[in-house]
Amino acid sequence: MDHSVNAGDEISTDFELGRCQRWRNQCGFWLLGLCNNFAYVVMLSAAHDILKQQESQNATVLTPGLLHSRSGNSSNSSRYDCNPVSTAAVLLADILPTLLIKSTAPFFIHKVPYGFRVLVCVATAMMSFFMVSFSTAVWMSIIGVIFASVSSGLGELSFLSLTVYFSSDVLSGWGSGTGGAGVAGALLYSAFTQAGLSPRVTLLIMLIIPAILLISYFVLLSFPPSFPQWRSGSGFSSGGDIQERRPLIDNDNDEDFVQDEKRREDQRTGPLTFSDKLDILKDLLKYTVPLCVVYFAEYFINQGLLELLFFPASSLSHAEQYRWYQTLYQIGVFISRSSLYCLKIRRIWVFPLLQCVNAVVLLLSVYYQFWPNVWLVFVMVLYEGLLGGAAYVNIFYLIRVKTGDREREFAMAAASVGDSIGIALSAAPAIPIHNYFCTL
Repeated sequence: MDHSVNAGDEISTDFELGRCQRWRNQCGFWLLGLCNNFAYVVMLSAAHDILKQQESQNATVLTPGLLHSRSGNSSNSSRYDCNPVSTAAVLLADILPTLLIKSTAPFFIHKVPYGFRVLVCVATAMMSFFMVSFSTAVWMSIIGVIFASVSSGLGELSFLSLTVYFSSDVLSGWGSGTGGAGVAGALLYSAFTQAGLSPRVTLLIMLIIPAILLISYFVLLSFPPSFPQWRSGSGFSSGGDIQERRPLIDNDNDEDFVQDEKRREDQRTGPLTFSDKLDILKDLLKYTVPLCVVYFAEYFINQGLLELLFFPASSLSHAEQYRWYQTLYQIGVFISRSSLYCLKIRRIWVFPLLQCVNAVVLLLSVYYQFWPNVWLVFVMVLYEGLLGGAAYVNIFYLIRVKTGDREREFAMAAASVGDSIGIALSAAPAIPIHNYFCTL
């Protein structure tokens, strides 16, 4: 009886420890997602404010595309009351460093230990805050934008790869955290500046965010014993023990047999070759292409159309309407990126289809101006955010469950380039279409 009681106590203790570790890991990945995107959101807002301050101090005209305006609009003769420069112009400066990292790093990043990658993410995030807060020239603020983009891009592909070492529910935590970053970042930055703090002081306060990321990774996460924290290489690419396959009687002929077996075993479990990675990329197209199309349509709407959807009869000013567009979009993204806890959608083709329909409807609404009031556009923008966030988490969930152990870590990192390509490509039509409407 005593042995049964002891065994039951041990099972109960193991269960409690396992549940505690799962909660720690979910909370850890939620904070990693929040901090990875939060710093980028806040830094960009502050960069805009400081660039405006530098412009007024120097009384010079900045290079077109360097101002990321989310406040008022310069008056012009256009019936759309729009800026002469599209907000999509700065999008390329924001996304190109991330795109470069995501498109190249998966081929060599496995040689860099995870612990070192996190330190690089923290260092570049801190550099972005310092560069922008103490900038005395436009080029310093732009370098701050680049540092933030490097931190965000490297962090996203690294933490997505990191999820393969944990239970699948940490992906839900990561997705929810990244969705919450947009809402929390915008609200907290606005709250601090509205309270009277300068953008510089606000940015220095926000240095706590990289510190939280550091603590979340090194303290909060509960890593499996085999995790390669400070050494390169993947836990999924270690070769099997060929000695277990040796025959009992060893001779010269058997040596050839062992070499052949080892060669075949390495092909199945050895490190991924360049050719293997290219094959994986081809297989990932069914996931990365829908992700790319969703984000292309999404950012075409956000950076090319939303500024043009202005309702003069509304009690809200143009700047207030635009800020609400962005806020509702972020709320929609947060809700849907948190939905993986209770809902998983496998028919991912519906996301690019519906998002493209949104883009067409809003493009027509800009031209014909058939919306009776701004509230209907608010609903559309919230719906747009819901689609975008749901596409992100469900596509990466499918990649995780559909790929084999050996390919999964590389696949999660490589697929992250899909959204960045879509965002970068969206600037191509967004800028000329914005300029066309502004000349009407």
